[in-house]
Amino acid sequence: MALSREHILSVAGWLSAAIAVLHIVIIFLGAPAYRYFGAGEDMARQAEAGSLLPAAVTLAVTVVFIAFALYAFAGAGQLRRPPLLRTGLIVITAIYLLRGFALFPELAQYAQGSSIVLPRQLAFSLVSLTIGLLHLAGTVLVWRRLGPVRRLQVR
Repeated sequence: MALSREHILSVAGWLSAAIAVLHIVIIFLGAPAYRYFGAGEDMARQAEAGSLLPAAVTLAVTVVFIAFALYAFAGAGQLRRPPLLRTGLIVITAIYLLRGFALFPELAQYAQGSSIVLPRQLAFSLVSLTIGLLHLAGTVLVWRRLGPVRRLQVR
């Protein structure tokens, strides 16, 4: 069964929402989750020490992913149109694709037996690339409908 134009952006929105939820879970799991998901040893140590900074940074990232989801849902016609919808969808698409394109050099390193790239990093990049491609396809398919809002001019 093929997805409709709007459903493609809706799927992208739900995936962004899932990533936002994952970030909330990471806050509650603490240092091990920060390490596993690649936030860095410094963030993990700060979380272990009881610092609120890792949670605050992760919460800020969560808000960004929620905004990504809301823009995708708006592009799918499920929410009221936010400001700069077209621009927002382009920027969101670019962010996901840029992160996703890391998959290709990671695959090359992994194929050469590098211990720097872990399989989960490949999965994270693949997820980003997939969401980016969904955003790209969905945005292209609804582009005309997302045209500038025309307001009636009173003379």
